[in-house]
Amino acid sequence: MDTSGISVSGTGITGNSDGARAVLEGPDIARVLTRIAHEIVERAKGADDVVLLGIPTRGVFLARRLAAKLEEITGRPMPVGSLDITMYRDDLRMRPARALARTEIPGDGLDGRLVVLVDDVLFSGRTIRAALDALGDLGRPRAVQLAVLVDRGHRELPIRADYVGKNLPTSLRETVKVQLAEEDGRDTVLLGLQQTAPADSK
Repeated sequence: MDTSGISVSGTGITGNSDGARAVLEGPDIARVLTRIAHEIVERAKGADDVVLLGIPTRGVFLARRLAAKLEEITGRPMPVGSLDITMYRDDLRMRPARALARTEIPGDGLDGRLVVLVDDVLFSGRTIRAALDALGDLGRPRAVQLAVLVDRGHRELPIRADYVGKNLPTSLRETVKVQLAEEDGRDTVLLGLQQTAPADSK
C-alpha cells in the first residue's frame, strides 16, 4: 500500500490515493504510549508487580515499547512477554489454518501479578476474550488490564480497555490498519474503506 502523505485540508490528517488516511503518525504513537505508561504507573501505584503481555503480532512490539517507557519512568526493568491466542479463538472452524505465534512468559510467571495485555486495535472484543482464556491456562494473575493503541468500537462482547491511545469511531465498512516500524518499516495508523472480505474481528 502506498501511504505517501497527501494533506487533507483543515483536518490534520494525511491520506493517499487509495482513500486510506493516516489518523496517527510516528510522533503521535510515541506520545500516546508515553501517556499510557504514566497511566499504568499511576493506577498500579508504582507498577512493582506489572507484567506486560503483547498479543502477536503488533501487540508484542507495542508491549516492548511500553516496557521501555515504564523502565524510564520507574528505573526498573519491566517484565514483558507475548501471548499467542490462536488456539483459543472462537472462529477457528470458520477461517483457514493459521500459523501459531509464540507465547513467552517472563521468568517470574504470572501468579499474583498485575498482567497488562497489550494489543494494537480493539474491535469486537473476541481476541481479548481468547487472551483471557489463554491466560487461565498459564497462571492466576491478581488482576488483568488491557491497553490498546486504537479502540474502534463495535464491541460484540462486554470488554473495555483500561488504557486507550486513541478512540476512533468507525463504520463497519471502514478498516483500521496499524503499521509499526518493527514489522512494516514505519509507524502509522491508517483508516480506509473495506476492499475485500473482512479481516479477523479483534
